[in-house]
Amino acid sequence: MKLPHMNRTRWAAAGGALAFVVFSLVVLNGVLARTTDTSTTTTERAIFEVQRGPLTISINVSGTIKAREQEVIKCEVEGQTQILSIVEEGKNVKKGELLIELDASSLVDLRVDQEIRVQNAEASYISAREQLEVAKNQAASDVDKAKLTLQFAEEDLKNFVDGEFPKQLKEAEARITLAKGAAARAEEQLAGSEKLAKEDFITPIELEADRQDLVKAKLDLELAEDQKRLLTDFTYKRTMAQLESDVRQAGMALERTERKAAADVVQSEADLKAKESEYLRQKDKLDKIVAQIEKTKIYAPADGLVVYATSVRGSWRGSTEPLEEGQVVRERQELIYLPTGSSFMAEVDVHEASLTKIKPGLPVRITTETAPDKTYQGRIASVAPLPDAQSVWLNPDLKVYNTDIVIEGDPDGLRTGVSCLAEIIVERYSDALYIPVQAVVRVAGTPTVYVAKGNSVAPRDVELGLDNNRMVHILSGLEQGESVLLNPPLAIDKHENGEGPLDEFPAEITEPAAPASAEPAAETAPAPKPEPEQAPAAAESTDADTMRDRFRNASPEEREKMRKEMEERLQNMSPEEREQFMQRRGRRGGGRPAEGAPENP
Repeated sequence: MKLPHMNRTRWAAAGGALAFVVFSLVVLNGVLARTTDTSTTTTERAIFEVQRGPLTISINVSGTIKAREQEVIKCEVEGQTQILSIVEEGKNVKKGELLIELDASSLVDLRVDQEIRVQNAEASYISAREQLEVAKNQAASDVDKAKLTLQFAEEDLKNFVDGEFPKQLKEAEARITLAKGAAARAEEQLAGSEKLAKEDFITPIELEADRQDLVKAKLDLELAEDQKRLLTDFTYKRTMAQLESDVRQAGMALERTERKAAADVVQSEADLKAKESEYLRQKDKLDKIVAQIEKTKIYAPADGLVVYATSVRGSWRGSTEPLEEGQVVRERQELIYLPTGSSFMAEVDVHEASLTKIKPGLPVRITTETAPDKTYQGRIASVAPLPDAQSVWLNPDLKVYNTDIVIEGDPDGLRTGVSCLAEIIVERYSDALYIPVQAVVRVAGTPTVYVAKGNSVAPRDVELGLDNNRMVHILSGLEQGESVLLNPPLAIDKHENGEGPLDEFPAEITEPAAPASAEPAAETAPAPKPEPEQAPAAAESTDADTMRDRFRNASPEEREKMRKEMEERLQNMSPEEREQFMQRRGRRGGGRPAEGAPENP
């Protein structure tokens, strides 16, 4: 399975670093063994003569070329789906051309089901709308009826007070008046009859008849008066109470009817809104499904060159399988990069140890795997504020920061997705003292070198500037022409101060290594191909060969002892010493000088 460039680089870097640590442990064991065993046969020790001249501080990193202006084609179908067809990578497409067709069969089934739901919701919505109109009409009818009942009750009351009762009262009074008149006449008739009876003009029977007429007239008068009294004292009060109660009841009935009518209308309106919301919700879901079906066909938004996203950067699981028909893709997954411009940039990963050295605007020299003999110039555009999440997930101890580099000048030969190597120029010194980084160790946290003079060696504190993982800038502590050990002891036991005659150290001093070139590198000269993981120096290679021979020829017991001693000594190192050791052994990358001195520092 072929790894994508970014993951290949990271896995290779991690694996290479691990292998080199093991290799360095063997080397370190040998060095430490020579430091503590004075009976060992001495071998030649490489030295370096402090140089003064031009010095370039640079960082070598790897990355990928990408277009500065490009359209990112993503999967916008929810969940997961499969690729039915995809345009071949490297094809120049026109705007509107079909790039990818995704499987829409499940979405089509969902659309049919959703259309049924929309129809049902629409029918319920229409029914609720009609029911609202019925409720409004019924409410109006009930309220009108209740108002009419109240009106009749009020009119009945007014009719009784203003019409019927006064009429009945007048009639009662009229009957009383007539009864009084009849009683007066009967009384006068009786009085006359009594006089006539005394004279024997009328018979006793006639007289008695007149007496009975008077009694009847008085009874009629009493009856008329009783009727009037009954009308005013009882009938009037009872009728008024009943009529007034009818008015009150009709008023309350009207209020109840109005409230109920309003409640019925509100309920119908709420039901209508609910049915309308459900209808719109179902319709919106249908629209989304239709839109999702439309998104299963992805068309080119502009003219450009098709580059698969997997060719540039692997998936979140590090999958290296290229996009192809039948492959499952997820929502928001990047599928295709479609460069739309002619300008390019490089995306590289800078280790956290070098983060303090770089900043936007620094010049960069770039080479690619497709055109290794051509050098492109660029500048750092931006540095990510946080480490790359993918690198942290793959290796929590490896933290790199994505850095964008704008490529300037002619972009001929560049293509999106091509691997590249970038040399970030941190500083250029026209006149600087420098020595190889492996010549420096830390004693109690202080940078120290071992200066060879005559037949003796003595430690000396130095002040360091920047380094390029090959050479380190010496600010103070050394002079041009002095000689330093390229493989200084990392531990001092017998020589507590690090000083002593040469024959008490584990190796003799030979002739100085060839000095570095004092000529500065031409600005226009093509940069040598940077290698993120460089090989050790020749002097260290010699020691490594010796240590490998000793390790191979040792017994299993001796090998185990060597490993344990090496692990113990590494554990006793300070973080600064361990970091310096790893830098000397090439964990961070960068070139190593042949015989202790590079041709172009």
